[in-house]
Amino acid sequence: MENESLYILLADDDEDDRLFFKEALEEIKVRTNVAFVNDGIQLMNYLNRPGNRLPNVVFLDLNMPIKGGMECLTEIRKNSRLKDLAIVIYSTSASDEDIEEAFVNGANIYLKKPNDFSLLKSCLSQVVNINWQYHILGLKKENFLLSINK
Repeated sequence: MENESLYILLADDDEDDRLFFKEALEEIKVRTNVAFVNDGIQLMNYLNRPGNRLPNVVFLDLNMPIKGGMECLTEIRKNSRLKDLAIVIYSTSASDEDIEEAFVNGANIYLKKPNDFSLLKSCLSQVVNINWQYHILGLKKENFLLSINK
């Protein structure tokens, strides 16, 4: 797995946000391969197409035309082939309602889109490094033990 890259799929209708995202990923030390779709319909068509490599992590914008991110998240979690995908909600919204709905519908991470490039790079680095460890070490969610000490 040494030469493998972490496969990331970003679903976002904003071309500037996609470019910003790609540039930030290029500066992170983890080897990544990123692909883009422009809306929820394209995302679901891609994920459901037989033979397509599933991404290690999907960054999902909430506010997309045609089919929004929350609708895609719900559809992904109901699909037995896709339900274990790591999903990061990647949105300009930081409303408590959106965050709660994303959590209830099964998002793994909620990331408010930073306007600052260095902050975006830092946030993406954290998310990518966590997913990279799962990827290269073969870690599974069922092997993860969370311990909170008071």
